[in-house]
Amino acid sequence: MWRHIVSNFLTVLIVVLVGLGAAAAWAKRQYNGPGPLTQAICLRVEPGASLTRVSNRLAEQGAISAGYIFRAGADYAGKAGSLKFGSYLIPAGASMASIIDTITAGGPSSCGTEVNFRIGVTGTDVILRELDPATGAYAEKVKFIPSADPAPEAYLQESVKPDTRLRVTLAEGATSWQVVEALKQADFLTGTISDIPAEGTLAPDSYDITRDAERATILAEMARRQALILSDLWAARAEGLPYATPEQALVMASIVEKETGVPEERRRVASVFVNRLIKGMRLQTDPAVIYGVTRGQGVLGRGLRQSELKRETPYNTYLIDGLPPTPIANPGRASIEAALNPDTTEFLYFVADGTGGHAFAATLDEHNRNVARWRAIEAERARQPQGN
Repeated sequence: MWRHIVSNFLTVLIVVLVGLGAAAAWAKRQYNGPGPLTQAICLRVEPGASLTRVSNRLAEQGAISAGYIFRAGADYAGKAGSLKFGSYLIPAGASMASIIDTITAGGPSSCGTEVNFRIGVTGTDVILRELDPATGAYAEKVKFIPSADPAPEAYLQESVKPDTRLRVTLAEGATSWQVVEALKQADFLTGTISDIPAEGTLAPDSYDITRDAERATILAEMARRQALILSDLWAARAEGLPYATPEQALVMASIVEKETGVPEERRRVASVFVNRLIKGMRLQTDPAVIYGVTRGQGVLGRGLRQSELKRETPYNTYLIDGLPPTPIANPGRASIEAALNPDTTEFLYFVADGTGGHAFAATLDEHNRNVARWRAIEAERARQPQGN
């Protein structure tokens, strides 16, 4: 009899253990496998929020199948007490494990409201925008120019929230003076800037910023990135280039940056100036002459005068041989690549072609014909009624 009882007990125990094992395997698949979310969402984790509260919100939004599995998995992974406040983009099909990783890793918010402080060649503006998680696109809520407009109330309210993402975006071709003057206007930054960084040494890029970050720290990060880009691309440069140092290549890159806004043209434009240097011809590039006039402090806003083309400055490439002494702007990575790996061409000249790009020529006669076509286009445009 006792043997029968023990046998039955062992049978039940085995069944229970098998059941528990199957349940554990099922829970593991639920935790690590694709989740039920069919469309991306933005999850806001508030300061001091509990894991239970977050799991309930995720369940309500259809991101997880079972809150208790989510909490148990987080506890097993040792992350139950490591929630970081912020707004996080949860993609469709995200597993519970990946959601836990996202909301415990910290860092800038990846969705919700963002302030983008944009430093451009012709000015600086601020955009307050919000990410639509379903489409991945930002919807603009407020836009203003900090040097001319008072900050809108919506900006003042949203920008101070702890999970609002703050970003500084530096456009290719802005000068170091423009960058410094712009950063002085960013109300979410602190500290003074003692010196203007050397021209060309700041990397055009997008920078995630924390509130009250030091302006000098941001400039240092911009300089660090540019130095790394230049070092990497210099090591992979083409042979036979007329540059003795990476700094000279940076000067060329800045000229390429200012000469064309068409990405496909950068290497071709670089080839023209490389060919000119090799042949001992003067570069004759207007953007360098303009830099000699403005010293990078603002935009000229008009064409060059004959007196300026004849004025002797270290940047007047109609009068000096070789490269100017410094870059004339902060070039982006693509322009540095173009300067260090230009196209192989025989081109020595280029002029605008009326489409936003340029017509290139290997001979002066061909160039003169291209110039005549451009003059005709200009004349025709001048005859057009304004507004057409």
